[in-house]
Amino acid sequence: MSLLENINSPADLKSLKKAELSELCGEIRRTVLKTVSENGGHLASNLGIVEATVALHKVFDTPKDRIIFDVSHQCYAHKIVTGRYKNFSTLRQSGGISGFSNPKESEYDPLYEGHCGTSISQALAFAYADALDGKDNYTVAVVGDGAFTNGMIYEALNNCSDRNLRLVILLNDNEMCISENIGGMNRLFRRMRSSSGYFRFKHGTQKVLRKIPILGKALILLGRKIKNFVKNILLNKNIFENLGLDYIGPVNGNDLKQTCSALAEAKRRERCCVVHMYTKKGLGYAPAEAEPERYHSVGPFDLEKGIPAAEKDCFSTRFGNYLCKRAEEDGRICAITAAMSAGTGLSKFGKEYPPRFFDVGIAEEHAVTFGAGLAAAGKIPVCALYSTFSQRVFDQIFQDVSLGNLHFVLALDRCGFVEGDGVTHQGVFDYSLFSSLPRTVIYSPATYAELEDCLGKALNGGGLQIVRYPKGREIRAVGWEYTDDGNMAFTKGIEDCKTVIITYGRIAANALACAGENIGILRLIKAFPLDFAQIEELISSAENILLLEEGIYEGGMAQKLWAHFDGGNKKVRAVAVNDFVSHGSLKDLFSAHGFSPEQIKKEIEKFGQ
Repeated sequence: MSLLENINSPADLKSLKKAELSELCGEIRRTVLKTVSENGGHLASNLGIVEATVALHKVFDTPKDRIIFDVSHQCYAHKIVTGRYKNFSTLRQSGGISGFSNPKESEYDPLYEGHCGTSISQALAFAYADALDGKDNYTVAVVGDGAFTNGMIYEALNNCSDRNLRLVILLNDNEMCISENIGGMNRLFRRMRSSSGYFRFKHGTQKVLRKIPILGKALILLGRKIKNFVKNILLNKNIFENLGLDYIGPVNGNDLKQTCSALAEAKRRERCCVVHMYTKKGLGYAPAEAEPERYHSVGPFDLEKGIPAAEKDCFSTRFGNYLCKRAEEDGRICAITAAMSAGTGLSKFGKEYPPRFFDVGIAEEHAVTFGAGLAAAGKIPVCALYSTFSQRVFDQIFQDVSLGNLHFVLALDRCGFVEGDGVTHQGVFDYSLFSSLPRTVIYSPATYAELEDCLGKALNGGGLQIVRYPKGREIRAVGWEYTDDGNMAFTKGIEDCKTVIITYGRIAANALACAGENIGILRLIKAFPLDFAQIEELISSAENILLLEEGIYEGGMAQKLWAHFDGGNKKVRAVAVNDFVSHGSLKDLFSAHGFSPEQIKKEIEKFGQ
């Protein structure tokens, strides 16, 4: 029987011997590899933090002591040793284990996580609450070095001035964000990593001193004073020490003994402390070690062959290719990404036009305000973000772009349902958020040709221009034939149809399966602002209107059109998202929210009841 079979909680691993703990780490790594190869998920980051996760649960007393993973796409080992091993094969499947921290799953997950930079703020709050309640437990924030490009990290560090809080910040330094790390903080961490000889020297000295009878402990205390002198020779005070925090490291986070020792030392200090460890992304799987960015987030793949080449035909790559084409014609066009150059299709732009390509790290707010500055200076900024991360920039869009009516193109990738990643990564709020701003144009192309046309219009337009599109390939249903005027597409004979489905984006493929005699489809390409006059003209004969939106109802297209038609002579129904969206396959997500062709047909039948 494997060791994992007997690990039902972290308490079960505390009694394991060194050799058994190493064996346990191997079993965890194999479990992660097998499950992710079958279900997809975040691979490289999880393989790199196995030993550190086991060390955390060995040293700290969870769930009394809390562990908060920043972003939490590196929490698989944590899930496995906190009672979820037997269900881990359901990772990212409908009704199964989430790929991110989820308090509904387990008391070992204190909060929902999914966006970068929040962990220290959260951990600091828990530490203060415990202090107020007179509790002696610890809170640990596990933060990747890539997160240190996010401004929230520094806002939180600035408030860690009370050194007596039982707060440990475990800096997981693997030299990677999602794309390769950039900027000044990366250079600082590189310099700090080069000083690892200091920590080896200190622990080697303590090991010798402990063997000296009677005087050993006293010499260690004296040595701690000498330590600061030695440390300042090998490494001047770093940013954490300058902020008043204790600093331990750097240590090898893939060395279980060394990591346990560093964490135990941080725990003994009983005050705010940073433990700096370096780990290797993808450890234990050679392809992921060699290409950690490529193996950051993967779909199902063959372990022997590795992940297949990235899709050449998907909305992201088509967006990047067309932007390169336009950048060749117009030297004002600049591209901005927040550590997502590959995911947003901008890698090619970065290679072909490096002076006009800006990867600002995981700093979406900065990306938008920086882009606004470029726009004010006469450039045409194109900022590509995932829809879920665009939620963070509403204030910057409002304050820095919209108020000045600057020409700014926001390219939103992964709009609508995103299979696998779950509640923190669904792209269902962007339309509702940004359509509340004046002088905003939102395009929602359903095909590659429409994407190119919409991006062209956005680049030639003015003010805030948003082009939103889903993850993956275009979906062309059988009978995908529309009359297209550039802003709307509609099925033949729609002017005579009794029932009309109004929608936008890829969900139209499901609607088209319901089209036929007396049922027409009106698909909005320019999804906002809504041209009510043209819509009314096209569907003047319709008695029934079904509004279909792969997005949140409140503030969305469906609510706007319902309000417009309410009280008139037409019956109106709506199918839209009314709650947070969990994880699962695209097909399962469609069914869970009423978007399957069969469900749409049943919704149409209700008009006759």
